[in-house]
Amino acid sequence: MAERSKTELEKFPNLVTMFLTRARERSGRPFLSRKVDGKWQSISYAEAARHVAALADSLRRMGLKPGDRVMLVSENRPEWLVADLGIMAAGCVTVPTYITNTTRDHQHILANSGASAVIVSTQKLAKNLLPAVLFASECRHVISIDDIITGQSPDVAHFHHWHDLIAGGSDIAELERRMAAVTREDLACIIYTSGTGGAPRGVMQHHGMILHNAEGCTDVIANDFGWDDEIFLSFLPASHAYEHTGGQHFPISLGAEIYYAESLEKLAANIEEVRPTIMVVVPRLFEMLRAKILKQVEKDGGIPAYMMGRAMSIESKRYSGRSVPWDLPMDGILSLTLRRKVRKKFGGRMKAMVSGGAPLNPDVGLFFQAMGLPMLQGYGQTEAGPVVSCNRPTAGIRMETVGPPLKNTEVRIAKDGEIMVRGEQVMQGYWHNIEESERVLKDGWLATGDVGHLDDKGRIVITDRKKDLIVNDKGDNVSPQRVEGMLTLQPEILQAMVYGDRQPHLVALLVPDPEELKGFQDDPEGMQRALSKAVDRVNADLNVIEKVRRFILADEAFSVENEQLTPSLKIRRHVIGGVYGERLDALYKR
Repeated sequence: MAERSKTELEKFPNLVTMFLTRARERSGRPFLSRKVDGKWQSISYAEAARHVAALADSLRRMGLKPGDRVMLVSENRPEWLVADLGIMAAGCVTVPTYITNTTRDHQHILANSGASAVIVSTQKLAKNLLPAVLFASECRHVISIDDIITGQSPDVAHFHHWHDLIAGGSDIAELERRMAAVTREDLACIIYTSGTGGAPRGVMQHHGMILHNAEGCTDVIANDFGWDDEIFLSFLPASHAYEHTGGQHFPISLGAEIYYAESLEKLAANIEEVRPTIMVVVPRLFEMLRAKILKQVEKDGGIPAYMMGRAMSIESKRYSGRSVPWDLPMDGILSLTLRRKVRKKFGGRMKAMVSGGAPLNPDVGLFFQAMGLPMLQGYGQTEAGPVVSCNRPTAGIRMETVGPPLKNTEVRIAKDGEIMVRGEQVMQGYWHNIEESERVLKDGWLATGDVGHLDDKGRIVITDRKKDLIVNDKGDNVSPQRVEGMLTLQPEILQAMVYGDRQPHLVALLVPDPEELKGFQDDPEGMQRALSKAVDRVNADLNVIEKVRRFILADEAFSVENEQLTPSLKIRRHVIGGVYGERLDALYKR
């Protein structure tokens, strides 16, 4: 950018104006990059601006009006962000959805949002989407980024091709004038997240909500690390609020370049190639990379293993305030050898890796700190833009905390310990769900559902979660009641509890129905097969993150007498977890 001395982000009225400002400043500089036929290909800020303006004009010519919703179903790629900005530039509202959604999921979101159009990237994703479009009375347009074959185009919607809509010239100056009327209070997107009742709820995110997050995160980068020509590597789902804000619009605020990773399997290679300066990640990635590094060191043995041990010992002392001067020479040697080698594996210029979406194990954070890679743990939720707080060096990084609140963010602790948040980043409410909106929004404060306290430095410490959601190791929220309800609808299953907090997938504890399976009482293998078939039937109607991969059988039915049910017959997860936790955890080791 023109001025690198700035320590804070200027105020913008909306996300599109922020992007157009950066596009004018950066013009021919690379903006969005992806690998095609083994080579990274980029589009510039100026080219992206032309595509955004052209798409906006095309959407308006189709008859879409300000406030209309447009659903976006795509994997991470340059067109995803261009589409997001183009939808907003037309005055419409983006409705991002997960590529793992089933047809039933798409039907719910199309019906609930009342989307007038949908943008889909590939034939594979269109397979689950198009049947849902047939039942969506409001959806009149389908836009495909790649070529898709429909066999017979249904009369319920008009089909358009992406390249036709972004072709030709568009008046960017006219778009800038039009966007001047869009304010920070106007709705930018609706991001659906699982609720305790099971049906996904649409979080209404206004422009100011995401801009507030970008401004707060810029404050962290500018004052704790220095703001330069930043490079991001995007691999978390862009439809997730964490990546949508932190990995897409925050980079725009910095005038950064975004590379889109090829896949999780190729992520390590992509990191070495792209050499990012900032990465937005989830704890599971750190756990995988840590395991990979430790495995290699264990294989090498000898000096590498000794140096790794010393690095961990020195960092542990530093962290606990017990550093000793005679460690300094070794610390310097480690920086020139082991740490340099590890940092090179991460591109060699990483300023910060920001972990969010799920709790980070402090030991994992300390490991990367010991390797010379700055590790910041953040906290938030979709209803807050999503970032509420983030660890930062100037406040002192403590791995057991999620750092102090972002700039212009208020946090207080309610009498029952619940963390309450107030600020521009708090949502306006849930789309068409007044009851749930009133439940979590109280006099301008967002009731997060998380329990914790503020330490003596003003950092947030999370100790428990009031809301009954499972957060897997990738940061995805899963409503256990929805899955359990579907399981117990099967005649073979009397009761069920699903399990999987901070884990890669769900497992379950099942209570067989004694009447339905009375013929299998002396045939445990037969009972296992019958229950497996029941679980398979349920899995067929669940998306990837909800599927139950393995299960065990309970020793007895859940009851009020054994304290595994409440008097209102709700399952007591902590009690059941205390009884079966070790056996459920063992399912992940098979």
